Amino acid sequence: MQFAASPRQLLLALSSLAIAVVSTTSLANAGPHPSTSIDTTNPGNTALASSAAPSAPPPTAPLAITGVPQPPTLPAQRSYVLMDARTGAVIAAKSPNLPWPPASLAKLMTAYLTYQALADGTLKMNQTVPISDAAWHTGGSRMFIAPNMSVTVNQLLHGLIIDSGNDAAVALAQAVAGNRQAFVGMMNAEAAKLHLTRTHYTDVDGLPNPALRTTAMDVAKLSRAIIEKYPRYLRISVEKHYTFDKIRQRNWNPVLFHDPTVDGLKTGRTDAAGHCIDATALRNGRRLIAVVLGGPSWAVSTNDIEALLDYGYRFYTDLPVTTPGKIVGSMPALNYRIQSVPVAEAQAVVVTIPVLEAKDIKTTVSYDPPLKNGIVKGAQVGTVTVSGGGKILATVPAIAEINDPPAGFITRTLRRLHKWL
Repeated sequence: MQFAASPRQLLLALSSLAIAVVSTTSLANAGPHPSTSIDTTNPGNTALASSAAPSAPPPTAPLAITGVPQPPTLPAQRSYVLMDARTGAVIAAKSPNLPWPPASLAKLMTAYLTYQALADGTLKMNQTVPISDAAWHTGGSRMFIAPNMSVTVNQLLHGLIIDSGNDAAVALAQAVAGNRQAFVGMMNAEAAKLHLTRTHYTDVDGLPNPALRTTAMDVAKLSRAIIEKYPRYLRISVEKHYTFDKIRQRNWNPVLFHDPTVDGLKTGRTDAAGHCIDATALRNGRRLIAVVLGGPSWAVSTNDIEALLDYGYRFYTDLPVTTPGKIVGSMPALNYRIQSVPVAEAQAVVVTIPVLEAKDIKTTVSYDPPLKNGIVKGAQVGTVTVSGGGKILATVPAIAEINDPPAGFITRTLRRLHKWL
């Protein structure tokens, strides 16, 4: 961080430290700020319990086929997940459901609920939020807000996402729910709705608590929900610095400074959690989400994020396998007025598959028994099945593209005679 030299700012910082003195073992995003350069020769400059932990099971690649390399092992990480943001497919994972303290990754849900309130209209971006003593006194990483300051929701979101401000998290929680306890209840309720089954929140900022936990898989799921529902988050998380009240702070996400395709999302750091990074990248129109938990340093975790992203982009792709309205066959309908009904795919499906598998995709259509009362355009008349690599990739309804009523008595009789002749 860089502080302005004004006496007022120095007084504010000193008074804040005097009010809330917290040991470095209990601060979300505590410890040295991410460096602007990566030193791979000294990957473990912080002593963490996780560095001495027993070896985890080897990583898996659920979509891999013969010929696709194994995913990165990343021995320094206790857990990781690489997910395709569009399809939700897990490309690679290592101990994805291992319970882990999220540190400031808990602020992802704080941001999610704030954007939800903005979407519902209960908050406005330019709305001024009163700063309580509780927010002012919160320890750990901060954006340095104080009572009697005029601070907007927009500024607090910047302070939350870029500065990882615990004070901003408290102020936003109070603005949304009235108090922190109520907001924590909202966090856990929303986690249940999003099927984050192994996540439990105890506070709004990620400060250590024995009951505070999440997993790499749940972090990836929440990140995907944020990207899908509230992509405005990325407009803030991509910013490398933020200045509030003449205090300029650097974004905690070190990957931003090494990969121009990365535009989010969040980091977390405590002695128990290690150096956790939740990153997302957009390359050639395709977005991936990479989460690493428990790294020994920002340098190692940054390198590991890059290894995951490179693996996902190099060996996997997103392939549209069905298109709404695309004709895929004709259903025989001998007892209908028109004896062959064109059939189309009902909906679009995109699958994440290995690049090697893309050339071997096969599409088949199976038809339901004809209905006595004829066919109505848009009605399901069968199923389209897309397969590849020896497994079914997708199934969608096959629908009729035209109306086709039953043939009349004379027409059916003439057809029988023609068949006999």
